[in-house]
Amino acid sequence: MPFVYKVIQSDLFLIDSNDQGGQTAITTPLTEIAFNHCNSYIKSQLGPDTTISFPKKPLNAWSLGNYQYVINAEIDITNTTANTTTKKYVCRINYKNGDSDEGALDFANWSIEGLSGLDPI
Repeated sequence: MPFVYKVIQSDLFLIDSNDQGGQTAITTPLTEIAFNHCNSYIKSQLGPDTTISFPKKPLNAWSLGNYQYVINAEIDITNTTANTTTKKYVCRINYKNGDSDEGALDFANWSIEGLSGLDPI
């Protein structure tokens, strides 16, 4: 076990990135893009019989560091029977291009790591 403790304390798993995580919610250009990509992903996963209304901003957005974000937001979902429900969701999304902002608008440069709060998706 002493060897394991030495590895943990070393810089072996340290990732050098300009994006530092934090415990407080933030708003940056990348969190806004992440929010829009999460919404696009949700829309693509729901069927054509479902109407979705997205807010302009998320409730909260956090950076986990190294361009990994957690987005918390609400959406209004209207199904075929015209029942509208408001649901909160959490989306964890990762920007793959690191310190380069080039390509941030392209969803291909992002990956959805998890989505919760929307059972049918």
